[in-house]
Amino acid sequence: MRLTIEHQTRYEYQSTVRRSTQYLRLTPQPSRRQRILSWELELPESATQTTDSFGNVLHVLTLDAPHEAIDILARGVVEILEETEDEDTQLSPLIYLRHSDLTRADAAIRDFAAAFAPEADPAFSLEAMMNALLARMPYTPGSTAVSDSAADAFATGSGVCQDHTHVFLACCRSLGLPARYVSGYLYTPDTSHVATHAWSEVWYDDSWHTYDVTNLSRTPNQHLKLAVGIDYLDACPVRGVRYGGGEEAMLAHAAIRLAEEQQQQQQ
Repeated sequence: MRLTIEHQTRYEYQSTVRRSTQYLRLTPQPSRRQRILSWELELPESATQTTDSFGNVLHVLTLDAPHEAIDILARGVVEILEETEDEDTQLSPLIYLRHSDLTRADAAIRDFAAAFAPEADPAFSLEAMMNALLARMPYTPGSTAVSDSAADAFATGSGVCQDHTHVFLACCRSLGLPARYVSGYLYTPDTSHVATHAWSEVWYDDSWHTYDVTNLSRTPNQHLKLAVGIDYLDACPVRGVRYGGGEEAMLAHAAIRLAEEQQQQQQ
């Protein structure tokens, strides 16, 4: 499957920002599952490219001149291959046993996860837990805030992909299974579906295994991975700091299409 991606992000500020720094994890890396055919970032200034502590491609965009808005565009063409899972061994999986403020399991989450403690087959137990979690927390946009923790979302009983992922990570780590947050894009024929997405990967049997709670999917054949981390803050596509500016408004739109459809529209 060959996909075209166009992801626009715009920040608007109430007053002038004196200077700012944006940390951009908007560049996918090639792997067994994804072949990067083309990719580019359009930014207001040149950015420094490096690699963060989790192995993600990181661009650091620093704007020293006063500004009242920032426009960021990521776009490219990626081929999703029919492989199973990535063989990512850059870091010890044990790193992903660590809890964060967003993924710390409370008593309610630990009790929920305990019912799915893996015995002989982790894949079977975790799939059952994924199904039970979505039944317990139906996908409900607007029911949580981006700063809500796994415990907050679990208590609310609803959430979006970020919340599903944080709770699933909390459950897995409480069971002694390394699990990491993944940010990226999801292709669906329904263009009204949110294209930016988050899901989990769990380490067992010497490999990472995908668990997309929101879509009850273990097959990442429509998923394009951008970044991984302990939680959302480690892997979010755009995160920054600024001096001045007052209130902030962020507008984002991501369009994911089959490359064949994109070519037909341009003809």
